[in-house]
Amino acid sequence: MTVSAASDTDILVELREQVLEQGRGATPEQVLELLRLPDERLERLLELAHDVRMRWCGPEVEVEGIISLKTGGCPEDCHFCSQSGLFASPVRSAWLDIPMLVEAAKQTAKTGATEFCIVAAVRGPDERLMTQVAAGIQAIKDEVDINIACSLGMLTQDQVDRLAAMGVHRYNHNLETARSYFPQVVTTHTWEERSETLRMVREAGMEVCCGGIVGMGESLEQRAEFAGELAALEPDEVPLNFLNPRPGTPFADQEVMSGSDALRTVAAFRLALPRTVLRFAGGREVTLGDLGARQGLLGGINAVIVGNYLTTLGRPAESDIDLLGELSMPVKALNETL
Repeated sequence: MTVSAASDTDILVELREQVLEQGRGATPEQVLELLRLPDERLERLLELAHDVRMRWCGPEVEVEGIISLKTGGCPEDCHFCSQSGLFASPVRSAWLDIPMLVEAAKQTAKTGATEFCIVAAVRGPDERLMTQVAAGIQAIKDEVDINIACSLGMLTQDQVDRLAAMGVHRYNHNLETARSYFPQVVTTHTWEERSETLRMVREAGMEVCCGGIVGMGESLEQRAEFAGELAALEPDEVPLNFLNPRPGTPFADQEVMSGSDALRTVAAFRLALPRTVLRFAGGREVTLGDLGARQGLLGGINAVIVGNYLTTLGRPAESDIDLLGELSMPVKALNETL
């Protein structure tokens, strides 16, 4: 279903006043209208999203690198993830040692990145992992001037407190999708359990990083619902991933979403979250390609993950940094993120 040209013009005019001028994010109902806009209106939507990003976030782009400290063997059944030990995917369990972690942080910092995220494929950290993370954070801090983020699954209050004491700047824990669609994506834990971790993270003073994956079979209504749920959470950062179907997972045969749908989603989420760091994350290469990276950065995105992801290849870091230079978008300096 699409709306008429007159109607979609009305929603863009309405949101230019509401979001750009007043700073009030689009509601889920308005996001749904945006997601239904026909392709011929996409350029105007992207222009509005870019104006909103520049007005409420500024021209700077935050650059981040990620590394998997513990890969594979996860006991959870997230249907998109090749790191689940429950699926016949080619990813096998492995650990990085501390010197490799430090070297990855050094290479990330050389790109101009201000954020380095340590990720582990677990339901939640056990004592071995917490000890390894503590040692890794200390080793990185001794040698690299960079903010450290973590993504270690669901946490207890004690673990939240310990990570905050270690100096973790930001904690990532994605809600992944709309609450109403979550049971179709994960059955081994609940949306509410993830939400509880985010509550504790915020109360401990760490920044909240929470996003998800679009294109997993959710309806447009559920995609709009998800945007509203993220807006209600008020996260500091939203990483926006696009499903890159992985062999051996339940979502292996899902169709990759179109580039126009991906760009519509980027712009709609920016209008729902006018002041939030909106980060290009996994799957943008298969949905958008090189041209899409440019269009996304001119359509609401103000942060990127550079280099490879956890189990899939990304764009070379130099390509993204060069693109930012071409677009006259400065990389956010470290002392401005502390």
